[in-house]
Amino acid sequence: MTRDARHGAQDDAQYEHWQRTYEEHPGMYGEEPSAPARYAAGVFAAAGAEEVLELGAGHGRDALYFAGRGFRVVATDFSPVGLGQLGRRAAAEGLAGRVTTEVVDVRAPLPFGGGSADAVFAHMLLCMDLSTRRITELVAEVRRTLRPGGTFVYTVRHTGDAHCGTGVAHGDDVYEHGGFAVHFFSRELVDRLAEGWILQEVHPFEEGALPRRLWRVTMTVPAQGPA
Repeated sequence: MTRDARHGAQDDAQYEHWQRTYEEHPGMYGEEPSAPARYAAGVFAAAGAEEVLELGAGHGRDALYFAGRGFRVVATDFSPVGLGQLGRRAAAEGLAGRVTTEVVDVRAPLPFGGGSADAVFAHMLLCMDLSTRRITELVAEVRRTLRPGGTFVYTVRHTGDAHCGTGVAHGDDVYEHGGFAVHFFSRELVDRLAEGWILQEVHPFEEGALPRRLWRVTMTVPAQGPA
């Protein structure tokens, strides 16, 4: 089996795992927004953003928080099950008019026009089972989608995390625990992905009981210069 074929089988396994997880554990992350989403909402508002594109929205705790803060939200995920849960919650909370859901696989080009987004948010999406090449391509797609001056806030688990280097190794700093594969980011990778952007902040934080160790990264597309 070739390396590409092996990775394709791994991709399929991760997709099925997430679909099954959302089916068996609806609302698995709770209803309260994540701390990074609370931070991002303030940053986006200060930058004058009106619409937020969320990548990897899952069942929607952060997307619904952004909508409640007055943003229009395009919530994407590769799991129709998770997005179905998000849509039902949006309707129940009177936010359906502010939230659009779309099934998107970030392993392919983003289906949005260039310069069409004010802000992009991705909590732990980039550190899923994605190769460095795919992550690099995805960040380039985010930049293409953002308007000049637009802001990207993302979070990733990093190589200082207790799970990094343990479990089932898939190569390229990807390790699997309990069926979930994670790409652990080095600081060198964060800096490389920020080339051509304005890197505003790399903020370390912890989450969960392990605890998971993450970085919250904020970067912006340079504004257009004078004509």
